[in-house]
Amino acid sequence: MKQDKSIALMKRSKEMIPAGVNSPVRAYLSVGGNPPFISKAKGASITDVDGNTYIDYVASWGPMILGHAHPKVVEAVCAAAKNGTSYGAPTPLEVEMAEEIISNVPSMDWVRMVSSGTEATMSALRLARGHTARSKIIKFEGCYHGHVDSLLVKAGSGGMTFGTPDSAGVPEGLARETLIATYNDLASVAALFETYPNQIAAVIVEPIAGNMGMIPPVEGFLEGLRTLTKKGGALLIFDEVITGFRVGLSGAQGLYGIDPDLTCLGKIIGGGLPVGAFGGKKEIMESIAPLGPVYQAGTLSGNPLAVTAGLTTLRLLREEGVYDALEEKGAYLAGGIREAFSAAGISVQSHRVGSMACNFFTDQPVVDYKSAKTCDTELFSRYFTGLLENGVYIAPSQFETGFVSVAHTREDLDKTIERVAKVARKLR
Repeated sequence: MKQDKSIALMKRSKEMIPAGVNSPVRAYLSVGGNPPFISKAKGASITDVDGNTYIDYVASWGPMILGHAHPKVVEAVCAAAKNGTSYGAPTPLEVEMAEEIISNVPSMDWVRMVSSGTEATMSALRLARGHTARSKIIKFEGCYHGHVDSLLVKAGSGGMTFGTPDSAGVPEGLARETLIATYNDLASVAALFETYPNQIAAVIVEPIAGNMGMIPPVEGFLEGLRTLTKKGGALLIFDEVITGFRVGLSGAQGLYGIDPDLTCLGKIIGGGLPVGAFGGKKEIMESIAPLGPVYQAGTLSGNPLAVTAGLTTLRLLREEGVYDALEEKGAYLAGGIREAFSAAGISVQSHRVGSMACNFFTDQPVVDYKSAKTCDTELFSRYFTGLLENGVYIAPSQFETGFVSVAHTREDLDKTIERVAKVARKLR
């Protein structure tokens, strides 16, 4: 695999950009080697500046559910650009996007557009605090909700401790307003409500965890969160930035039949362009300015290019059979990879929900952050490097999720399974 141009670009980049990248995981520090600099993408493939082409399962970290450069999305964005790229004023497209989201996600009476998933979660937390007049938030160890100060925390000495900053620059006082619970463990949540009665504004959760690897909720977990938040007078916030329109038109809440108070969206609703949204019950959303006292604003919120790409994507996802096809492809790929590992005598825990999947390099069941951390990350690093050298592009971290797209063909999946088997045999 040639990397001359990518190596030269990384050297140049490091002279101007911290670690040479604009998002930390792209630096490949957990897997080693030099990241390929991507020059173009089409369908299920990406190509780097050295001419190497890979079957892509990163999908820009989830948004490219239709595949890269879908002709209808590209055509729509080009047409929209001719009318201007941003107005800083209301547009008809924003109304259409709101209608599209609300019609598919029943828990969302009202919605507001922002420009990223991080903005969506940040705004939802501010709204929850303002609406309830409470300050504390419960999040789960290992769940990532963007680089919001109050959410960049990890557990201290146990599930009932205050959070401690997970990043420099996050004040300890702010972190102390965030309480840490254990994913898939209702008892840890109940204990926090008992310890801090009438102080908790909201529980925020990835209904399907996607940032400590992909971990589905155990039976009863989400239902239990709904019960505990109602009893405790707190809001339930679903961070569906990854799962929204990924596991179904109604997201994870539709899949599991849960009615959260607020929902955060991103990724797919932008069709590959920067976008986010948050919304929920009307009586809560009425607290947002200018109707209420909770301030939120954004110059590029609802800009016509991002909304056009997102609307086109969402409407294509409504076509008959799209999610059935994604389910079939996801099951086929996951099954083939699982068999390849088994044949090679390598213990992995394989998780999949629809077109999301992850393989944990451990022989222990993975249900939360602690069990995810039992993975052999050195073995994963060798696996990642082997796949990259064989033309398969997966996330450069054990603790990320892989994605199948509409554009992946059976030939793509078969090639991937064959290459996984080849790499797995060399890992023994």
